[in-house]
Amino acid sequence: MKTLQSKSNAFYAHSENEKGERHELKAHLLQTAELAESFSPTEKFRRLFYLAGLLHDVGKFQDGFQKYMFEGGKRTPHAAVGAFVAKLLAKQYLPLQFAIQGHHSGMPDNSERSANIEDYEENEDGVNILSERFKEAFPAFVVPEIVLPKKDFLLAECVTRFLFSALTDADWLDTEHHFDTERTEARMGQRLDQDGLCELLLEKLENKFQQLPTEGKINALRTKARSDAAAHAEENPGFFSLQLPTGLGKTLTSMYWALLHARHNHLQRIMMVLPYVNIIDQTAKVLKEVFGEDAVLEHHSGLVDEDGKKDKYDESDASDDRELSKRLACENWDSPIIVTTSVQFFESLFSNRPFKCRKNHNVAESVVIFDEVQTLPKEYAEPIIMMLKNVSALARTSFLFCTATQPAFMKRDGFDGIENMCPLIAKPEKYFKPTRRVNYELLNGLEEVPLDRVVKELSEETGSFLVIVNTKSVARELFEEVKQFDGYDRYYHLSTAMCPHHRKKTIDAVIEDLKNKKRIAVISTQLVEAGVDFDFPCVYRAIAPMDSVIQAAGRCNRNGKLEEGKVVIFNLEKHEMPDVTYQACASFAAGIIKDDVNILYDASSFEEYYKQVIGLFVNADKFKITEKRKGFDFREVCESFRFINEPTTSLVVEKYAEGESLLEEVKKLVDAERITKRKIINRGHYRRLQQFCVQVYPTFLRSYNDQIVPLNDTIRIYTGNYDEDFGLSPKDVETVF
Repeated sequence: MKTLQSKSNAFYAHSENEKGERHELKAHLLQTAELAESFSPTEKFRRLFYLAGLLHDVGKFQDGFQKYMFEGGKRTPHAAVGAFVAKLLAKQYLPLQFAIQGHHSGMPDNSERSANIEDYEENEDGVNILSERFKEAFPAFVVPEIVLPKKDFLLAECVTRFLFSALTDADWLDTEHHFDTERTEARMGQRLDQDGLCELLLEKLENKFQQLPTEGKINALRTKARSDAAAHAEENPGFFSLQLPTGLGKTLTSMYWALLHARHNHLQRIMMVLPYVNIIDQTAKVLKEVFGEDAVLEHHSGLVDEDGKKDKYDESDASDDRELSKRLACENWDSPIIVTTSVQFFESLFSNRPFKCRKNHNVAESVVIFDEVQTLPKEYAEPIIMMLKNVSALARTSFLFCTATQPAFMKRDGFDGIENMCPLIAKPEKYFKPTRRVNYELLNGLEEVPLDRVVKELSEETGSFLVIVNTKSVARELFEEVKQFDGYDRYYHLSTAMCPHHRKKTIDAVIEDLKNKKRIAVISTQLVEAGVDFDFPCVYRAIAPMDSVIQAAGRCNRNGKLEEGKVVIFNLEKHEMPDVTYQACASFAAGIIKDDVNILYDASSFEEYYKQVIGLFVNADKFKITEKRKGFDFREVCESFRFINEPTTSLVVEKYAEGESLLEEVKKLVDAERITKRKIINRGHYRRLQQFCVQVYPTFLRSYNDQIVPLNDTIRIYTGNYDEDFGLSPKDVETVF
């Protein structure tokens, strides 16, 4: 067999860089192996991770691939043949085959892996030549003895996921170093257990605590909560809960415990996982004020889906070296403190795609804080808990669940939950009773009422009020009625029909008006229930799942300035709900609350409600994800795990984007791209555009296609009506919602 090699008799992994140097295959395999080994979540799997790096590009020893390196033309596939060689050399280590076969296109299902590898059975001579060339490059190679989980299929599947993540990241980092050393040097690569960083951050946080006011009942309770939590910092890594009422400082208390826990257990990073993109900025701002800009990384998806091939990073996407470092750290979560979303965290953890999975190995030896954990979709509860149990067992990772309404995540009949969880607050009721700030009232005994009745009740309120309803259409209809009221300084509407820039501006205006004691009326969907610091004397809430009702009450008398705030729960007739699960949970909550409204004051009531909901109305593994994980069907798991089941599309609102002169800039760049035939628009432009986008469903795209103008393959402009109060407002608006 003729071999296309250089005069030095070398094989190559990658083409020439800017210096005219090709990347030698042996060096790439060795360096990737060493990096992958360093990413292993535990000492006993280090040699397996090393082996994956050493074998991942063995398919590039093919003559066809080397010909492509020198002459171009059609690229010879190398991942599947590499997986087959791995099977020949280390048949006992099945995770290798999945990781190597998927390191470019994504991990396959088990049946796809088998079929693809079997394609090479008929070309055994060619594959044997590759094996020989590999052994010539590494004459001392011996397959190491590694003990893998045999009977625990879920743990073995989790090992495979971490192996895939480590291999992908190691491969990309070494390839990047070949092509762009400046980019490599810009990476932060900082961990809590290095250079006394954890001690420094603890010192900064303790200084912050010393600056906080201590007088008054609420401040005394905040201080005691921190002390109670800190008492459990020296526990071994595992599962923990922090149940505190709204406004008692869960963010800083959880971070304090996490730093103490990380210091004691020599953990590497802290991840704070939040339910919604719109509260990331607020939380990150608080943390940056305490710890400094460099210590905190914000990461959430932008306008473009990060599926892996948005390829080479454009340095113009960053305004300075710090920004460049942070953007690069988003690729693999290589930062001491990460603030991200539930969607980003879990869809990465359950993904089979290289770009999404690349960061997962850095979840190892971390503290992961889930804020507002009650917002996790109930139909994914069991597979989420199972995955977290596997990660905790494999990777020495601690998980802290923070909320005022603690879900029932413990193991019991019919729910394969957590066996042991340490509560940081042993008796939450001792915090809830002294901080009771509201009185719950039931409108018409929670029997159904028409919208007119709610309008009448609101018209009799003498101060500012907030109304939270379940759908955008009801919010719009109610706002039209309320803005006819006399005597109010301002009327506000909030919903996801408004772009993030519009929503943030409105939320800031509401907070400012409340601070200045203006009399205002606000109608909103449930987007204000988590992470929005509203403090109204009166809140009306349409019946909803119990956690939503309790969270809505957290927007009433939040700072305890009144003797007692007023929360009115009502049940609209002919009232649509967001989905079937939401409706079932809301109806069940209505029955419980109607029987005894005092249950809403009980700190333990939500946990019992959650147990019953899971048993009666919700299949906690509706999409059979755990079963698919046991079968090593990575692609099916990825396709089944979707926090947002119906896909949405981002539309740039012309009116708002033009108001910021951003759209005009992007239009010029699109024209320049067409002329030059090269990429000019970068991720920075997409991120900035995201602030002026509204997410819409396929029905909207079909209904208003004539008001949508594609700018390029990714950017779509909405040119239709956009109302200053409501946001997206086509003529026949009812079809939007």
